[in-house]
Amino acid sequence: MERWVGRVALVTGASSGIGKAVAKSLVCHGMKVVGCSRNTQVVQEMAESLKSEKGSLTPIACDVSKEEQVLSMFDKIKSELGGTDVCINSAGLGQDAPLLTGKTEQWRSMFEVNVLGLCICTREAVKSMKDRGVDDGHVIQLNSGVGHKQYASNPSGHFYSATKYAVTSLVEGLRKELRLSKSHIRVTSISPGLVETEFSHRMYTHDPQRAVQKYSQFENLKPEDVADGIIYALSAPGHVQIHEVMINPTEQP
Repeated sequence: MERWVGRVALVTGASSGIGKAVAKSLVCHGMKVVGCSRNTQVVQEMAESLKSEKGSLTPIACDVSKEEQVLSMFDKIKSELGGTDVCINSAGLGQDAPLLTGKTEQWRSMFEVNVLGLCICTREAVKSMKDRGVDDGHVIQLNSGVGHKQYASNPSGHFYSATKYAVTSLVEGLRKELRLSKSHIRVTSISPGLVETEFSHRMYTHDPQRAVQKYSQFENLKPEDVADGIIYALSAPGHVQIHEVMINPTEQP
């Protein structure tokens, strides 16, 4: 990770779960991290607690489903930090919205965050890299195990799963577009299995016990386990692209 010391990383969804763990890890490795979140209070508190580390954490309020906010965020990163060298799209949204009974607004909100928000941030990050002649940047997309395999026992997550299938396709499309443009910017998909975060509690706010049951089936991954996978991908030599990392709990079916 030595070559990333002092360089700028954007982490979306940095106020909780995987995004929070990733932001902390990158700061400890010496990067200048921009922590993007709709509510920056938690990110600001984390920034204060990390002041003694090698890197730094700058909170920026941004809802990635709102393009004007994303563009404003990238303008701010450019003016204050120069630009983005690493983009980690960790922001994600799940709703209890089966295909036969879900509400259209639930599907739309998931698509806007998990697919369009990810694409807009990716486009702007790569543009920032290319505008500055950065040819060793890295884009990391937080995918999911359900972006590769549907689980029939969980119909409430079928649309969410479809958004992650889209991410799987988008990662390969991005890799090919970068290659066609003769760029050495790399792209990695990180697909974790069940990670114990606030995610399912937010998904099942109407039925809190459901989230508790989901996380009590076996020992889940921790957000730090996923952050370690991201550090692994970032640490690879420039000629090595870690295209897909799948991380599952040992006991997960």
